[in-house]
Order: sequence, then C-alpha cells, then structure tokens
Amino acid sequence: QDEEKWDFVLVSNIHEVGSREEIKRKKFLDELSKKDFAIKKIEDKQLYYGVRAPKEIFQKYQWLLRNPDSRPQNPDNHQDVPVTTRIRIVNFILQNTMTPDLEKLPDLIKKKVFKAAFPLHEKEGVWVNLDKNWARWRDIFHSQPIEDIRCYFGEKVALYFAWLGWYTCLLAIAALAGLVVFVAGITVFSSGQVSKEICEASTTIMCPLCDQKCPFWLLSDTCTYAKITHMIDNEGTVLFAMFMAIWATVFLELWKRKRATVVTNWDLYRWDEEEEELALELINNLQHEPQKYQHSYLRSTIVLLMVLVTIAVLIGIAHALVIYRVVAMALFTQSKVEFLREQANTIAVMTGAVLHYITIVIMTKVNKQVALFLCDLEKPRTFSHHENNFTVKFFTFQFFTHFSSLIYIAFFLGRINGHPGNYVRIAGKWRLEECHPSGCITDLFIQMGIIMLLKQTISNVVEYLTPWISHKVHKKPQCPKKRSMVVGEEEEVEDPCKNQWLSNYQLREVNVFSLFDEFLEMVIQYSFTTIFVAAFPLAPLLAFLNNLFEIRLDAIKMLQLSRRMVPRKANDIGIWLQVLEAIGTLAVIGNGLVIAITSDFIPMQVYKYMYSPCATENSTSVDCSTGYINHSLSVFRIQDFEPHTKVPKMLPDFVTDKIKECRYRDYRNANDYSYTAQFWHIFAARLAFLILFEHVALCIKLIAAWYVPDVPQSVKNTFLNRKHSNLRGEL
Repeated sequence: QDEEKWDFVLVSNIHEVGSREEIKRKKFLDELSKKDFAIKKIEDKQLYYGVRAPKEIFQKYQWLLRNPDSRPQNPDNHQDVPVTTRIRIVNFILQNTMTPDLEKLPDLIKKKVFKAAFPLHEKEGVWVNLDKNWARWRDIFHSQPIEDIRCYFGEKVALYFAWLGWYTCLLAIAALAGLVVFVAGITVFSSGQVSKEICEASTTIMCPLCDQKCPFWLLSDTCTYAKITHMIDNEGTVLFAMFMAIWATVFLELWKRKRATVVTNWDLYRWDEEEEELALELINNLQHEPQKYQHSYLRSTIVLLMVLVTIAVLIGIAHALVIYRVVAMALFTQSKVEFLREQANTIAVMTGAVLHYITIVIMTKVNKQVALFLCDLEKPRTFSHHENNFTVKFFTFQFFTHFSSLIYIAFFLGRINGHPGNYVRIAGKWRLEECHPSGCITDLFIQMGIIMLLKQTISNVVEYLTPWISHKVHKKPQCPKKRSMVVGEEEEVEDPCKNQWLSNYQLREVNVFSLFDEFLEMVIQYSFTTIFVAAFPLAPLLAFLNNLFEIRLDAIKMLQLSRRMVPRKANDIGIWLQVLEAIGTLAVIGNGLVIAITSDFIPMQVYKYMYSPCATENSTSVDCSTGYINHSLSVFRIQDFEPHTKVPKMLPDFVTDKIKECRYRDYRNANDYSYTAQFWHIFAARLAFLILFEHVALCIKLIAAWYVPDVPQSVKNTFLNRKHSNLRGEL
C-alpha cells in the first residue's frame, strides 16, 4: 500500500522527441532520479509523472530537527513522518532542484516545460472526516475540527481557520451590541427633538443646491432624511464606538492566548522557522551556503518613494470619485425626470458607492502586481521575509483603495465647499457637494452599507461559483470517454493512479496566494467592522453573518473544488497580527474623528450647555435641544449670489412677495459671512473631545491588554514541568 502512494504529480504536455522542452524535462527528471526519487509515468492527453521521495530524506529531516513530527499523527499510516511534513519536504526539494542549465521547477513551468506540480488529495482517513464534519453547510453553527485540518492541510491553514472561527465567535458579541444600538436608534426614530424641528420647519427656506435650475427648497421637505440621520447619529453611537475600540483589543488579546494553547498542544510554541529552512536546504544540497542578511538604504528609499507614489495615485482615484459625484449631482438636478431631480443627492451617493466598489475590484489586481514588483526590488532573504514584505505593502495599498473615499465623505465632505456667494468649485464650474442640514453621517452610512454588502455578496458568490462551475464542467463529459480509452489500451489495464491523478489535475489550481487572499479578505472586513463603526453600527452583524458562510465556503473550496494546498508549518498567523493591531489603533482614531467631526454629537452638546433654553433661562420643562436647527443654520442675502448663478424663478407657492434671504448649514455672520463665535466654540469642543476620547480609549486598550495575559498560565506551567523533568532526568 505504501508503495502506491505518490507524494507529488508533475504534469507536462506531450512534446516532440528532441524538442527543447523534452530535453529540459528529461534533464529535470534525471536530477530527481540522482536523488533516488521514484518516478512513474502515465500517458493520457498529457504526460503525468508521479514522484516519490526516498525514506532517507525524511530520516535526515527527523535527525536534523529531532522534533515532535517523529511521532505519527495518524495510526493508519505506517510512515514515520506525517503526510503534511512529507509533502512539504518533497515540495521544497522539487522547487529547489537545479538542472545543469541552472533552471529550477518554477522556471520550467514558466517556459511551458511542465504545466503543473501538485500533491494529491487522499480520499480516505482524515479527508473523509473533514468532508463529513467540516465541509458541509449543515455544520454552519458547529465548531471546526482544527486538529484534523492540521493533519490534512498543515499548521498554517489550521491556524487560519482557528483564527477565523475565534473572530466569528467574538463578532457575535459586537454584532449584538451593534444591533441593540441600531434598534434603539429606530425606536427614538420619530421622537427626536431635532428631527421634529426639521419636519415642522415649513417656513424655513433653504438656498438652492446647484447653480442652474435648482429651486429654493423647504427644510421640512427632508423630514425622512433627518429621521434616518438621527437614527444613526445619537448618544448610543458614541458608547458603541468606545465599546468597539475595547472589543478590538480584547479580541486580539484573547486570540494570542488561544493561539498559545493551540500551538503548545502541537509542540510548536518554540519552533524556529529559520532552522527549518536551513535544514531543508541542507537536505536538498549539502554544499548549500546560507544567504546572508543584508540591508540597503538605497533600495529601501526607492521602495519607500514608489509606495508613496502608489498611495498618491490611489488618493487621486478617490478624488476622481468625488468629481464624479459632483458632476452627477449637477446633471441629476437638471434632469427632466422628477424622481432624479428630487433624489439627486442620494442617487449620486449610491452610484458613487457602486463605482467605488468597481474601482476596488480593478485596483486589487493592479495593487497586487505593484506590491510583487516592489518585493522583488527589495530582494528578501527567504520566502517568509518575502511574504511579510508583500503582505504589508499589499495591505497598505488595499487599505487606501477601500478607505480613501470613505475618509473624504467622513471628514471633508461639506467642510471645504465654501458658502453661498463664494463656493469652492471644480474647474471653476461645478460646486462641491454639501452636507444635509442634519449632518453628513448618513452619506457615510449609505457608502459603507453598499460597499460591505456588494463586497460580501458578489465576492463570495464569484469566489465559490467559479471553481464549482469548472468542477461540474470537468466532471461530466469524461466518464464515458475514459471507459472507452481503457478498453482501447490493452497494455494499460485500468491503472489505479490514473483516475486519481486526472481528477486532481482538473481541480482549481492553488498557489502561494490562495491562503493569503482569504486572510486579506478577512482583515479588510475587520477594518470595516472597527474603523468607521460609529457611522455603521450594523457592520459587525453583516460581518458575522458573512463569516458563518465564509468558513464553510472555504472548507468546501479547499477540500472538494481545489487541488491540495502544499502544507506549511507555522506557529502563529505571522505578520497579520501586527496588521490587526495597527487596525485596532486606527479604529480608535477613526471613531474618535467620526464622532468629533462627522457626527452632530459635539455641536448638539455645545448648544445644549451654552446656548439652549436650558442654559440661558434655566427652564427644565423644555427639551434642551429645542431651537438647535435654527441655531445651526446661517442666513444668506439673495442679492449676494455670484453673478453667474441664475436665481431660481420657481419660488414655492406659499410665498407671494419676493424671497430676500435663504438659510444654509454653517456658523457664519449674516453681514460679512465670517465665522461666528459659536463656530470657534464648537471647533474647540471638537478638538477637546477628540483628544479626550482617543486618550481614554487608548488607556482602556492598554489596561485591557495588561489585564488579559498573552500566554495562559497552563502553557507556562507545561514548559516549567518539561524543563524540570528534563533536568531531573539529566541528573
């Protein structure tokens, strides 16, 4: 039985005898034969070469590392080395075997000498277990068999699923809190004093939203929009933002504990990746010299400059989206269709969000190539260094792609657009957008909602359907053909390997990025659930529902629709932990800024305690925010419009005499349009709140990090006992 197991399969086209490809292929296979590899050839529409490594290689590995891998993980296998370790070693040797022409397997695949190289799925033992208890939709609420995943896919994949499961568990708490805040917002939906004032303001005439063809409008027209805004923008949101900052810290601290427990059970807590790589290099080639550590300031400077240029381009794309929305708004407001005219702002925001999603999809592909190019420039020492460098760069680019547009809406929209009579314009023509009188936070809510929904639904559907459809297409037509072929070829009586190799080859190709892409998707999602969560309290709920499906989706994809991944050893999730910690800090800053700048929370508090009836007349019977809307709108005299603005002729029917003035959202004096004292009060309060919020939140984060130890005491005690018994044994 052992003899029939093949570690790897190489696939090649049938080349003409004597052709360049055929000679290169022969040279490569000869090198493997010199290393005592067993090779079996099967001919079909392509050539398939099964490769099995000699036992000596694994004995050398065990002797060099004398590690816990020497005990079998699965009693059915009579091998000394677990299958995952076996595949990993063989993969390393295949990737690093050099032909006399100084070419390795990756070079040969590029030159079309070989088409693919992959380990085989073994549909027995652990695979059956995983298929039954893991890669099934019915197990959506069950825990995952992490130990089995490790035995089949290796530690790196097992840690990804352990992390994803842990993240999803803790998301349930955040999702519940977000839902409570959102529902509380809906219950105070109509009862809020501010939205009441907006709905009753049927005599407040607002300035036109564009230069041509836009009428004056009544503040009460936007009653619904105001109610929606106050459903999101209330005191509960501030507490929720605080809660999420603490949640992000506690989640990471608890994950560190969980990871310590898991890798201690695997005996990998003190595992040294560098030693592992050196051992594999020496097993492959005794004459190998280690590559030295190097650092070049010139190279680092060039890479840094190129990263900055790329980020500038990504921010430029965000500007393009802003320009699109400004122009779209101008066109919609002049449209013949009444619905487009009335909902111009909302439609511009929504189409802008869809366009943003499309740029995300396109730029992801571009960013990946740029990050790879920059990594090659840096010439990293080992594969893991290469992976870390790539991760940081690619994530940075993805972060700007996803968030630069949101950052504009959150912090700049409606703050840099000037005032009536002196608007800031793009190309001297189009006015920048304004915020709604009840605040900008709804725009941010819509944008985040659309991007999260599109990203999670479309991306997941594409991610699952592509391999699923290709799997179904490959599966169907071949059964009858295969049978007839076997009858035709007497000399090859139903080789048991043939079907297995063919079916594995037809599965979706996997590469080093397969797991990376899954991680990236989750980390971007984690950014959405923490960074602007103050504007979108439903983000954790959406993420939680998505992840329940994501775990099973990834399981089905890895087990049934893709070729087997080359297992990789790891004792943590690598550089992603630092990325997650950075996002946690950004989340505190982001939410502090959203509450201080985007939300109307601060202006309302300033009004309540300084200008409201409660503050001036000490009357407690009135709601303290009475009169806030009137107080937050400035007056503009119609005669001061810019010369090329057509003052609208269509005046609302209730006004008979000519309108002399209109209102707009800002704190400016009526005579010279300079800022009022209130503006500076609110500005100071915003800054004070921001500094206070960030410091309090960061202190709570630090306390939480100290309170929850990274490594559980049980793990420390395990090592203590081990050292003690080792020393006693020595004596």
